[in-house]
This record gives sequence, structure tokens and C-alpha cells, in this order.
Amino acid sequence: MKIMEKQIPVLYNRKEECCGCTACYAVCPKEAISMVEDSEGFLYPKVDEEKCIRCYKCLSVCAFKETQREKGYLK
Repeated sequence: MKIMEKQIPVLYNRKEECCGCTACYAVCPKEAISMVEDSEGFLYPKVDEEKCIRCYKCLSVCAFKETQREKGYLK
């Protein structure tokens, strides 16, 4: 499968789905994730589609998502 056939990882859909811990940013082997400040000063990850190799390490390292899934807040 070619890299471009795999989808870009979706780190969050709503801000409530991200705690801004930077784990995804830190684990990215291609430095394809940057932390961008929102209007309130909180940092949220943004994926650079050109750099992303779609390894999904960013999704697997997200402890916040796992905790939210366990509590039934996320699918």
C-alpha cells in the first residue's frame, strides 16, 4: 500500500478530545506534528500532510484518548 493511500491520522475532532500533552508531537519520527496555539492560548497538534508517513505512532501514544475510550466518552 502506498503512503498516500493511507489516511492522515485524526488526532482530535473537538478540543475536548485532546489535552495538549504533546505526546503525539514528541513521538513523530518525521516531525510532521506541530503544536499550534488557539485563540485562548492552548496548544493543539496539527499534522503536516506533506511530512506525515502515516505510521500512526501519534495515535497509539495518546494516553488521553485511551482514558477517554475506557470511560466511554470516545469510540
